[in-house]
Amino acid sequence: MKRKTNLLFIAIIITGVIFLIEGCTNTGKEIMKAKLIPLEDFFKNPEKTAYQISPDGKYYSYMGPYENRMNIYVQEIGKEETIRLTSETDRDIAGYFWPNNNQILFLKDNGGDENYKLYGVNIDGSDLKCFTDYEDVRTKIIDELEDIPNEVIIGMNKRNPQAFDPYRLNIETGEMEMIAENPGNIQGWMFDHNGKLRIAYAITDGVNTSLLYRETEKDEWETVLTTNFKETMAPYFFTFDNKNVYGVSNLGRDKTAIVKFDIAKGKEIEVLYENSDYDVEGLYYSRKRKVLTAASYTSSKRERHFFDDETQKLFENLEKKLGDYELGISAYNKEEDVFIVRTYSDRSLGAYYIYNKNTDKLDKIVDVSPWLDEDEMAKVEPIQYESRDGLTINGYLTLPKGYNLENAKNLPAIINPHGGPWYRDSWGFNPEIQFLANRGYAVLQMNFRGSTGYGKKFWEISFKQWGLTMQDDITDGTNWLIEKGIADKDKIVIYGGSYGGYATLQGLVVEPELYAAGVDYVGVANLFTFMKTIPPYWKPMLDMIYEMVGDPVKDSIQLRATSPVFNADKITAPLFIAQGANDPRVNKDESDQMVEAMKKRGVDVEYLVKDDEGHGFRNEENRFDFYRAMEKFLERQLKN
Repeated sequence: MKRKTNLLFIAIIITGVIFLIEGCTNTGKEIMKAKLIPLEDFFKNPEKTAYQISPDGKYYSYMGPYENRMNIYVQEIGKEETIRLTSETDRDIAGYFWPNNNQILFLKDNGGDENYKLYGVNIDGSDLKCFTDYEDVRTKIIDELEDIPNEVIIGMNKRNPQAFDPYRLNIETGEMEMIAENPGNIQGWMFDHNGKLRIAYAITDGVNTSLLYRETEKDEWETVLTTNFKETMAPYFFTFDNKNVYGVSNLGRDKTAIVKFDIAKGKEIEVLYENSDYDVEGLYYSRKRKVLTAASYTSSKRERHFFDDETQKLFENLEKKLGDYELGISAYNKEEDVFIVRTYSDRSLGAYYIYNKNTDKLDKIVDVSPWLDEDEMAKVEPIQYESRDGLTINGYLTLPKGYNLENAKNLPAIINPHGGPWYRDSWGFNPEIQFLANRGYAVLQMNFRGSTGYGKKFWEISFKQWGLTMQDDITDGTNWLIEKGIADKDKIVIYGGSYGGYATLQGLVVEPELYAAGVDYVGVANLFTFMKTIPPYWKPMLDMIYEMVGDPVKDSIQLRATSPVFNADKITAPLFIAQGANDPRVNKDESDQMVEAMKKRGVDVEYLVKDDEGHGFRNEENRFDFYRAMEKFLERQLKN
């Protein structure tokens, strides 16, 4: 049940609620009448979320609002009294965890700059302190060291902005010791079950990656495997005897699989589970029983493969008790007999439960969004269409409540490409998708080429295709929606964030007649300046970025042709742009350039900037402002 994934611990709080729409008619008959749900219900902070449990199982913790910011609370199980541990008023806490029974550690940045600092507080609210109070330094969690309750391993780019060194932090005394110096190319560190640093992941020459290994902390590092970055051998954790490792690999195959790996020799020992259609990426284990429990992958929904009968029976039992909801175990105590269970669906943020394995007792703790009636929400349906060059593109279609593929005709539509771009959309509750459906829009999300989870080949064919075949996949999805008769061809808006914002701008450039308007949320406009202003800790990967996006020198003609800011003269549709002033990933200058280029041509452009935000709006009032402005913009463009 323990899962090893990326080393940066950030639990982003997803909020939202759900609406219904004034019924409209396409065939002369009223399809539905539904109330308009207040915008704030979708995007306000949940009252209680992100539940975790203390190692001894006596307390659970959660995040809830205090003066409109998400803070940490603790409650003894079986009692009503709660203690608020933090009182942050400027910024939500980004994530937290229990290192022991008496303390909680959490991460928080300033104004969205993503320079996270690590804080600690006792569970009675006393002794709040910052362990990494350094200017312009980013802290990340490398290893929680669950068997060493007074220590944690963190990474900081304090010595060198481009490189994270690992530190052993004593959370009782605040003493820190740098346990290795990053030469500049190490992107990850891994510890064994005894808390010893034995594996490093390095970028060797910009595009090749190496696994480094040492038998003990006294030994010199040895390179045991070097591959091109397009290939993956990612160790997740050591075997329980600390000799080999478990992880995911696509060496010699298209899809990543769960493998056992001889780390000293740099060779796979055994493939434990693979899927012919999807990358297998999640791996879970029982720390107490020292067994692998399950692997997971995402088809249209999350799927599990069980290694362990006890875990499979646990999930089957919970599924019987909880009905048709998807579920996950989000936390458990050290004895692994008390669990926090989370349910969800495409139409509900679900609920948290506490389950006692010994008594088989399941009690609901809280509904995440009790103000929402899931029966009033829209269904999110998996769909497929074919690209112009014969690829199968998977995606999701959300129609306003009361509509289906048979009766949905000529609806106003939102095309919503995801960010990343090396990421993917998944099935589940998405507050902005439900918000848009409640307002009467059909919403199409697509996992265009390059989206993760579909194998190495599907990922690689996106390289140097920003604005080209990747954009074609989005266009083909739009045309599929028109050909199906679902979308009114004159009332389609393209909207996305980050890479999705870039795809929005590029869509307006290359298909000026297809989209009635665009909404760009923290999107890239100029591929040259984008690559010049990336965070310093991305710079060791710059050669990879050049290979994946394009080289500013060698590919300058292509990058200029696919940078929307240089092709603003082709945009005729109205545009709304939103940007965080402190964005470290997509610099504010990206949006400034685009707005200036549009205004010079006299094209209608609205611009919303939040001075206390970064790459996306986290503060509740800023989310409200953004979606209010977007709602009005869409109404003007699509409902005149």
